[in-house]
Amino acid sequence: MDLSPSDVLDWARSPEGQKLVRYTIVSVISVVVSQTVLFSLQLGANMREGWANIIACGVATVPSYELNRKWAWGKSGRGHLWREVVPFWALAFLGLAFSEWAVVVAGHWARDHQLVRLARSALVNGAALSAFGVLWVAKFVIFNKLLFVHHERDMDPAFDGRTGLPT
Repeated sequence: MDLSPSDVLDWARSPEGQKLVRYTIVSVISVVVSQTVLFSLQLGANMREGWANIIACGVATVPSYELNRKWAWGKSGRGHLWREVVPFWALAFLGLAFSEWAVVVAGHWARDHQLVRLARSALVNGAALSAFGVLWVAKFVIFNKLLFVHHERDMDPAFDGRTGLPT
């Protein structure tokens, strides 16, 4: 693929490109939600980083599932429990476990180095964000190839190449 602006824009208008753009937007929304909750719980409620991270992940996963399923992948109706809901939440908990490890390590490091609460919270948020960033690409592939797979009969016009980003 050529990386000229016109080729990138053409690819972004393709069905695969549209999914990636929407997945990215959903990810940004999820990050804003989780980072806001994480930061607020640490600073406002003076909650330990581990518990704050668990709550932040749980809060952000709900809109992430709904937006990814319905908007990014164009699925409608109820999600199938074993084919969509359980695997999505399992991936969320995998991300939570990885980010939990990262925030606990960052929190211990920050306390050992006697960082002030604001700096400690910023470091912990950065650790959580980095951990989820590592898993971001893998989750896109799993969502696209396994979890939210479309069958031709389910194809929404927004994903069949007839519509897309403004031209």
